[in-house]
Amino acid sequence: MNRFFGRSWSVTQRLTFSFAIVIIVGSILLSLPITHYHDAPQTTYLDHLFNVVSMVCVTGLSVVSISDVYNGFGQIIAMFLMQIGGLGLVTLIAISTFALKRKMDLREHSLLQSALNRGDSHGLQGYLYYVYKFTFTVEFIAALVIMTDFIPRFGVGHGIFNSIFLAISAFCNAGFDNFVTGSLKGFVLDPVINFTVAFCIISGGLGFAVWFEIVNGLKKFFIDKPKYRFSGFRRMTNQSRLVLSTTGIILLLGTVLTWFLEKDNPKTIGHYSFLAQGMISFFQTVTMRTAGFATLSYLHTKEPTNILYMIQMIIGGAPGGTAGGIKVTTIAITYLLFKSELSGQTEVTYRKRIISNKTIKQTMTVLIFFFATLVTGYLLLLYFEPHHNSIALLFEAISAIATVGVSMDLTPHLSSLGRIVIIALMFIGRVGPITVLLSLLQRKEKTIHYATNDITVG
Repeated sequence: MNRFFGRSWSVTQRLTFSFAIVIIVGSILLSLPITHYHDAPQTTYLDHLFNVVSMVCVTGLSVVSISDVYNGFGQIIAMFLMQIGGLGLVTLIAISTFALKRKMDLREHSLLQSALNRGDSHGLQGYLYYVYKFTFTVEFIAALVIMTDFIPRFGVGHGIFNSIFLAISAFCNAGFDNFVTGSLKGFVLDPVINFTVAFCIISGGLGFAVWFEIVNGLKKFFIDKPKYRFSGFRRMTNQSRLVLSTTGIILLLGTVLTWFLEKDNPKTIGHYSFLAQGMISFFQTVTMRTAGFATLSYLHTKEPTNILYMIQMIIGGAPGGTAGGIKVTTIAITYLLFKSELSGQTEVTYRKRIISNKTIKQTMTVLIFFFATLVTGYLLLLYFEPHHNSIALLFEAISAIATVGVSMDLTPHLSSLGRIVIIALMFIGRVGPITVLLSLLQRKEKTIHYATNDITVG
């Protein structure tokens, strides 16, 4: 792996460079005429660069339509870019190294451990193989289910191809589709597509470590003796419990609030049955966890609903998966910190365990970094795009930095400078929080004691 990365590079530099090199190569490939339809609309390199950044950063924002510009070869490249973006170039290099039975030094192990969001390097090779087996298994099953709908709709060839494309895009939380209808608006009442895509999004967004514990728990439940069946679930780490409980709360609240706010809106779900309203509301809540698919037009949703969606986009999914945002663990720890302050506790706790001050500091750093970058990007968009609606620009900025990919139909109408700002937000949103967190994890801690000085706040 050192042949690809410089030996003197830090782990964060290697991770950042791995994303950058894929973006450069991908944008060159997709700008070649061989990847375009012969009658494709006129495009520029910036258009392809924008799309590739969105694919590699698994966002979903697009300035040119996949179905209008890229032919079959171009769409295959797009699938590879989304898969690489979801799993990371570092893991691809590492699994190739393991497959060729080459040894990795400590620095390379540290890089892979960081890319997989693992706390230690124990069993790293086995865990990496599990990540790939789980990814391809979920995508394969999802593609088979989607084929039951797509083959009758598009024919055998296009049905199989479109099913694989959508399954990969959904699991990687990429939000891209290759339909003329514009995202999944043509499937708003299709339960097969809605629930299969939602399952893929949740699977990728929960994080591989959480699924690793869930699968082990299920193995114990179905294979072990009855009295030991629940032992696997009881031994789940607090990290996984926090991810699952927070995700469940967000999905439930988001679905109920979306339904309540939009149930009387004839432009969105007001004219559908109660069950259809529930399905559509659930799908919007799931896709706001950094997936980018849409079965509704966000130009027609109410302003309170769009504010709710912006909050959900900021929260995002779980660490160690394909999702973006500040992560559900960050928002959960922030809530626990707030709760401990209100209750007068001296420590922040979860399930009778103390959350370390180091973790709390990392949480605050990620929050400050995220919102500082978001505000900067939003101000630049307001400056470069004064003729666009300010709420739509904020929606676009949050969607970009949280690597979600939904839009109020604004992305294709941005100027070149506006597109560059969105490109930067997507890249920083995917790579920035990782590098900031890694810089905190890998630094040498310095213990300095000074006299205490209280400062009044609030």
